[in-house]
Amino acid sequence: MRNLKNTLFYFIVTGGFIAIMYWIVGQGKALEVGRSIILPSSKDTQWMQFLSSLFHNFKHPMALLMAQIITIVLVARCFGWIFRKIGQPTVIGEIIAGIVLGPSLFGLYFPDLKTALFPVESLGNLQILSQVGLILFMFVIGMELDLKVLKNKANDAVVISHASIVIPFAMGIGLSYFIYHQFAPENVEFLSFSLFMGIAMSITAFPVLARIVQERGIHKTRLGTIVITCAAADDITAWCLLAAVIAIVKAGSFVSSLYIIGLAIFYVAFMLLMVKPFLKRLGDLFANRETLSKPVVAIFFLTLLVSAYMTEVIGIHALFGAFMAGAIMPDQTRFRSLFIEKVEDVAVIILLPLFFVFTGLRTEIGLINDPYLWKVTGFIILVAVAGKFLGSALAAKFVGQTWRDSLTIGALMNTRGLMELVVLNIGYELGVLSPKIFTMMVIMALVTTFMTGPALDLIGFIFKSKSPSAPDATKDEHIFKILLSFGNNEKGKSLLRLAHSLTRKHPKESSVTAMHLVQSDDMHAYNLEEYEKDTFAPLLATSQELNMQMHPLFKATGDIETDIADTAMQGEFDLVLVGLGKSLFEGTLLGKVLGFTTRIINPDRLLDKFTGKEGLFENSPFDDRTRLIISKTKTPLGILIDKELQQVMRICVPIYSQGDTFLMDYAQRFIENNDANLALFDLVSGQKSNFTLDNALKSLESRYPGRIQKQAGAALSADVLAQNDLLLVSLESWKRMIDAQKEWLPSIPSVLIIKP
Repeated sequence: MRNLKNTLFYFIVTGGFIAIMYWIVGQGKALEVGRSIILPSSKDTQWMQFLSSLFHNFKHPMALLMAQIITIVLVARCFGWIFRKIGQPTVIGEIIAGIVLGPSLFGLYFPDLKTALFPVESLGNLQILSQVGLILFMFVIGMELDLKVLKNKANDAVVISHASIVIPFAMGIGLSYFIYHQFAPENVEFLSFSLFMGIAMSITAFPVLARIVQERGIHKTRLGTIVITCAAADDITAWCLLAAVIAIVKAGSFVSSLYIIGLAIFYVAFMLLMVKPFLKRLGDLFANRETLSKPVVAIFFLTLLVSAYMTEVIGIHALFGAFMAGAIMPDQTRFRSLFIEKVEDVAVIILLPLFFVFTGLRTEIGLINDPYLWKVTGFIILVAVAGKFLGSALAAKFVGQTWRDSLTIGALMNTRGLMELVVLNIGYELGVLSPKIFTMMVIMALVTTFMTGPALDLIGFIFKSKSPSAPDATKDEHIFKILLSFGNNEKGKSLLRLAHSLTRKHPKESSVTAMHLVQSDDMHAYNLEEYEKDTFAPLLATSQELNMQMHPLFKATGDIETDIADTAMQGEFDLVLVGLGKSLFEGTLLGKVLGFTTRIINPDRLLDKFTGKEGLFENSPFDDRTRLIISKTKTPLGILIDKELQQVMRICVPIYSQGDTFLMDYAQRFIENNDANLALFDLVSGQKSNFTLDNALKSLESRYPGRIQKQAGAALSADVLAQNDLLLVSLESWKRMIDAQKEWLPSIPSVLIIKP
């Protein structure tokens, strides 16, 4: 009755008021008499009117900006993924994406589409948004710097860092002497041009360098500490020099620039002596997510904006102010992590690619249309590499580093990346760099960043040494070596308990290494140690409860699946344990297990299709990450589907084929180390006797009488499975099981799937 009343009330009220509005509009027609109202032409059909309105909406500045952002983000992410897969920093792919969307490729072959998507009048909006993205990104870069490292370990690092600045700076000024007459803009003085060439040659990309150090696994070594400290000192020095160079260029002469530099020094002192203590006090009071309210966040963001505004007004560019604001943020790891989470995703994923494309729109490779111009470009690259690479390496060797470490430092300091593009764009906007020299310098930035990985590989090949990726404790050939790779703490603890069940009674004859890999794009140098400590703390506590020794291994990487396989091979592990990417009963990534057929096609699957590793639509009861680990790992692999595994006292092993006999080796380990009982289901019906399996069973029954229960030809049931702690099954048999019998899946215990 109540529902009927509500329905009647709804129709009476809405219908009545709609009728009233219709009547008012009809009466309002009479008010139009005498007004100059333009009506659509009677020749235009309603469809033509609709199309005209639709095309007009497409050209609206907001719609055009949204289309530009969507295109830029999609292309940048695709190129970034491709370059990450070939072992290059993501930023290289995003820079290439910008050049591809510019006049060098997209504009060259599809000029009408390029003009429609990036009309000249719309570039102002892109530029402003890209500058906002850069300001936020420089704020993050400032927060990434650990100034305490500079205080404690600055001796050798500052010598190397400053040598890596002054040598290429001098070589850049020397280079400008030879190219000024031909390539500098007509109205630019030699001083301004030479200073910008010098600073462009001496810059180092701290974010890219820090991620490469993490990916190479050298961040904990003495070499890694020196390189990070060098890069931090280089970053601070280079940005201060850039501020001075901008002041000189804008002032027009060195003497008049002294006023700007003096004002900048006053600004820096004010930020360090007044603003920084105030922010530190706020950070101490509001250092966690619960107490960091919106008014407090507003204070910190206002500090960023005011700092950027002040440096822009002073004349040393807003980016320096953003960098300075980040550097003086409270140095508490948790606080900086909270702030970076708020800023970085929007800045890096959406706004920063706009800067790459805006740079690409300025970069016209077609301008380098003569062999002579390519020779000049090659000479610029040669000077850049000689100044930064050799300058850093020789300085490192002078302060006592080995040749291997010295060359490694040189290769890393030669990485320019995004920071170089920032400097070049500032020079272009100030009119100091012509389009030709701007394009040449962008090519130099790409080449010097691209060569970092191959150069490090070549240095490692020449000076061969033991890989740091696998701990020394796993090199003994007489012990059973387990590598467990975990993504979160709960899965890590389950895998650790499983490894303990395989080694409990033989701690001296076994070794367990717990490895946590994280995408390098998600990590920052300043909080690496804190993150590692927090990640392994629960596992270390669990290992102490189990009275077992665990070797932690932490690494940032660009390709988690490949790194798991490589680490397993290098460490010569006997078994790799991983947890399934998602729970057995959630999401569609395991839709096959739950009866769904929907699959997600991701770039990794397409890559595997093209390289012939697997069929594009091959049925697999695993999420994509687990599937990739299976395809790449050559070491015996165990995949745990965890249902709160606490102990392994009852094991169920189904044998679907003669190839499953290898499972007896793992079953024996569980029985021996846990005094467990084994329920064996021999489902090889209609085939001849499996002598290997029979012999293995006889051996087990003689060693562990009363613990083995064999059922030949018996079918598995939900009741039987529910009585066990662990289902031990081969990879191929697991696929057969879920294809044949889905109804008992909710009743299964924890499952260990073994790929031999």
